[in-house]
Amino acid sequence: MKKLFLLLLLVGPFATAWADVSPKPEMEFSFVYNTAQKPAIDPFGSEQIQCTDNQCLESKPLGHYGLQKLYCTPESCFSVAYEYTDFQKLVIAFADGTKRESNIFPATHKLRARYKVQVEKDSLRVESTNVVPDLGAWARTDALFSLLLVLILEIIAAVAYLIYTQKSFTILWSVAVANVLTMAVSWILLAWYASDTAFLWVFYVVAEALIIRLMNIRKLALKDAFVLSIAMNVTSYSIGMILSFWLAELIF
Repeated sequence: MKKLFLLLLLVGPFATAWADVSPKPEMEFSFVYNTAQKPAIDPFGSEQIQCTDNQCLESKPLGHYGLQKLYCTPESCFSVAYEYTDFQKLVIAFADGTKRESNIFPATHKLRARYKVQVEKDSLRVESTNVVPDLGAWARTDALFSLLLVLILEIIAAVAYLIYTQKSFTILWSVAVANVLTMAVSWILLAWYASDTAFLWVFYVVAEALIIRLMNIRKLALKDAFVLSIAMNVTSYSIGMILSFWLAELIF
């Protein structure tokens, strides 16, 4: 038993590199037209370019890899990446048949960043903006999918732990509550200020352990709550990575 959870402790920090079930680095682009016409965005002809330098001498498309992609509607775009390079560029196609390239702009290296895109006659100008965040990301398909996937995986892990340790199954209620609360806080608030998923992983482990402990003071010691939380989070991150990658086409 001790060896098993020691292994989970060692694996846990590395699982953050694969965390498809928590907020990933993303960029939101809002468009402001400085033109007479306001053509709709063509999602299929638009692309985000990753540059390794501020001249974009070495570049490659963001592409479509698992969840990684530039997602556009006729009015706006946002992208998700497992990792952004230091500099980016947009190439946006419009419904009137035109295509405009942006300036090369630096990535902010936050999990969630916002940019304003000024649409000029023949080009785009992208600027970072500090607009007060809204709650829209929590209602997105990937956030709801993540919550459902995490709940299922972590409850399964908790069931295995409770069977092994012969503890009460009423503890599962606190597991569900802890997951909903921590996922909501991370997607609505923390992702705007965190720079990588390692911070969120630590937050999940600590916060869920404390919530589970507070809801089961007479049933679970603090150290057991932490062991349970680590086991749950390692399970959801490692297995969740595989499942979300396979199901990426269904998420958005």
